[in-house]
Amino acid sequence: MRRRRFVTGLLGISALMLAPSGLRAQQPAQPKRAAVLMLYAEDDPEGQARARAFREGLESLGWHQGKTIVIDIVWGVFDADWTHKVTARLREFRPDVIVVNSSTGLPAIEEAARTTPVVFVAVSEPVARGLVASLAHPGGNLTGLSNLEPTLGAKWVDLLRETAPAVRRIAFVYNPNNPGGKVTLQSAQAAARTFSLELLDKPVSSLADIENAIAELAREPRGALILPPEPLLVTHRKRIVELATARKLPVVSAIRSIAEAGGLLAYGANIPDLFRQSADYVDRIFKGEKPADMPVQQPTKFEMIVNVRSARALDIAVPATILARADEVLE
Repeated sequence: MRRRRFVTGLLGISALMLAPSGLRAQQPAQPKRAAVLMLYAEDDPEGQARARAFREGLESLGWHQGKTIVIDIVWGVFDADWTHKVTARLREFRPDVIVVNSSTGLPAIEEAARTTPVVFVAVSEPVARGLVASLAHPGGNLTGLSNLEPTLGAKWVDLLRETAPAVRRIAFVYNPNNPGGKVTLQSAQAAARTFSLELLDKPVSSLADIENAIAELAREPRGALILPPEPLLVTHRKRIVELATARKLPVVSAIRSIAEAGGLLAYGANIPDLFRQSADYVDRIFKGEKPADMPVQQPTKFEMIVNVRSARALDIAVPATILARADEVLE
């Protein structure tokens, strides 16, 4: 009887081993891994808003942190040390996909991008930079979402002229290593010429450069600042707004958080929303699609935020036409 039971058990095990794989007990799949390079300090609310939007986007698609996906966020302000740190962390994480914030973060992932799919967020001029072959057919290992179109520079000048008509001198403050700043500078210069405004070309690479640009602008009256999207400028937004407000300089920017910090007006793409949309790209890559076949998305919706509290501090009466067009008015 014991021998019969033993043989029967062996036959059962053999049958299980020979059964189709679908009939065997399924082993739990290993979580996918996404590395996110965020060019902000970890305690910066702007960076946290972007990270939160990305996580929410993934959760809406069925990916849950610690269960079906592991999200590793590398925080920090861009510099050479950060680039080295990122390279080492990516080797450690071995992600299935990399999400990178801003054009200035791309040098940090050049090595990893050779073998790992990359989704970029808020990167300008990807074709001109050689990141992708075309917007419709990227053709390589990178794809993602752009945040700029060249005529935005002219739009900022026009909004500034309409909101603060007394302004005659505008400092366009940008990071020369970010192509988005350069391309919007060109359209801003053309618009300034049309309206007979003086536009000052102010490339910066540090807080000290920014402070010097504001001090120089403030030497003469009726000045204002334009800030294109750039992590360096967003990181130092509180200091920029503090200096500008003390000198009665209106600030027009592309980023909502600069208006929230006290800037006069912001007009641009909603960057946290772009991060939320990037989750769809990550989901599709996890499911087998190739970045080469996934078109780069251009921004189609821009939001305008007006800070009337800041306007009052600057003795500016915001026109009703501007308030009527604003997506949000900060009182």
